[in-house]
Amino acid sequence: MRILFIGDIVGKVGRDAISTYLTRLKQEHRPTVTIVNAENAAHGKGLTEKIYKDLLREGVDFMTMGNHTYGQRQIYDFIEDAKRMVRPANFPDEAPGVGMRFIQINDIKLAIINLQGRAFMQDIDDPFKKADALIEEAQKETNYIFVDFHAETTSEKNAMGWYLDNRVSAVVGTHTHIQTSDERILPGGTGYITDVGMTGYYDGILGINRAEVINRFLTSLPQRHVVPDEGRSVLSGVIIDINKEGKTTHIERVLINDDHPF
Repeated sequence: MRILFIGDIVGKVGRDAISTYLTRLKQEHRPTVTIVNAENAAHGKGLTEKIYKDLLREGVDFMTMGNHTYGQRQIYDFIEDAKRMVRPANFPDEAPGVGMRFIQINDIKLAIINLQGRAFMQDIDDPFKKADALIEEAQKETNYIFVDFHAETTSEKNAMGWYLDNRVSAVVGTHTHIQTSDERILPGGTGYITDVGMTGYYDGILGINRAEVINRFLTSLPQRHVVPDEGRSVLSGVIIDINKEGKTTHIERVLINDDHPF
């Protein structure tokens, strides 16, 4: 199995990058399944039903979310029926949506789990204990298990990678929007990267117009985050090859921007 995972799509520029590059990426790498993190796809916060369907039409097979899952109110109207999406599993049970789904590709069943960290983020259920429960459930059906850990700190992401080593196929970090160069295969066969990076406005800060972000640092005053609708883009992702035992055999970063053209 080969997974193409694309990091945090931010706004229209990020969606346009998917439109521009995804077909060519799939032709070159021939992934078995393509997964994206879509929690910022709608104007930089949340996801609408239209964008959800548009991404599926572009060739995305599945979407993970994060702390901005409910950033667009209309998600309450379709999240329960969105079978190609998961939100962080350690949200309260009352939160709409689910944190793990299975996707069938030919004769392969893949479990996709979404978790959210707690360091410098919302104080929600323990992602480590939630991972234990979901992995035990997933292993009854498959040894292909993919985890998107949406977290702030590198230490918490590293801890999750080591904690799940030899129990899942891969742990990829999202949320901080900066691609890290630490992709590796852990001793137990789990593919790992601290952060896949983002897909969005290249000349901003984390996909946001840089002027407002810089002004916030200069003044310590609240600023409205502006996500541009046009401009140069960056696409960040990772390719992961998994063998029949559910172990990663190869992992490599994907980075497309003006400095790293496709």
